[in-house]
Amino acid sequence: MAATMSEQDATTLRLAKGQVSLFQALLDGSRADDARRPCLVLYSGPDAGRRYVLPEGTLVVGRAPGCELKIDSAAISRRHAELAVQGEQVWLRDLGSANGSLVNDQRIEGRVPLNDADLVRLADVVLKFYAADNLDALLHDRIWRLAAIDAGTEVFSRRFLLDALDRELRLAQRHKRALSLVCFDLDQFKAVNDRWGHNTGDQVLRETAGVVRGVIRGTDLLGRLGGEEFAVVLPETALGAAIELAERMRSAVAEHAVPVPGPGGSMMTHRQTISLGVAQLSDQMAGVRDLLEAADRRLYAAKAGGRDRVCA
Repeated sequence: MAATMSEQDATTLRLAKGQVSLFQALLDGSRADDARRPCLVLYSGPDAGRRYVLPEGTLVVGRAPGCELKIDSAAISRRHAELAVQGEQVWLRDLGSANGSLVNDQRIEGRVPLNDADLVRLADVVLKFYAADNLDALLHDRIWRLAAIDAGTEVFSRRFLLDALDRELRLAQRHKRALSLVCFDLDQFKAVNDRWGHNTGDQVLRETAGVVRGVIRGTDLLGRLGGEEFAVVLPETALGAAIELAERMRSAVAEHAVPVPGPGGSMMTHRQTISLGVAQLSDQMAGVRDLLEAADRRLYAAKAGGRDRVCA
């Protein structure tokens, strides 16, 4: 007599299949390699839900620009803690921070291993450690990405970018640090849409954003303000260095060839250019609007001056 599956076993199998399907759906929205790495998920502050994938090696956590895992909080030390990642094993060590590092509310001394679902507190910042292939971590990441990432270009959304700019501006004012902003938009982009259609226009937007993302530093923030206009927040960066970076962005975009439809079903290439305006935070600026308007004025000066140039 053939064995039959009990109702409980059938329910368990359906749930397991559902979990696999959900995992695959979430995996499809993330880079597969990153999704299968151990990670930390931010559980506090305005950026809650953000997932920090932990690559192999030694990672410094802090608010200094050179940190591999940069967290902006006044209570976090510039070099607060260190993560050592070997395969799926992760260890945490405090680096003599002012406000300490805790795991599951216990202040750590020396190097301690992290286990799945451990709560990590660095000063006033709370994170949760997830081991590899964790469904909850992917779910947090998907929710965060829906709020923070512009779906059309895969860079930060306008709201996320402006919130981040506000935090960086307050930190810069409090600690008397430099802060610069680059605003840019795509030159004569309407002609791209008119000639090749919006699908090709969307591709030009995505590729242009991708080229810029490949030029900026890990601590810089690239976001889409709307339409074909973008901005890059440059923490601890004075005007001269910001101009140099903006020029590298301009040059990289101008040299990039985007494939577009040609006559008779053939393919041809389009070279897009961008105009950029650069501004540095000054004592006369009261907030985000002033800095944004200063960079925007220079952007339009660059366009009026002939496009494909940096104005500061």
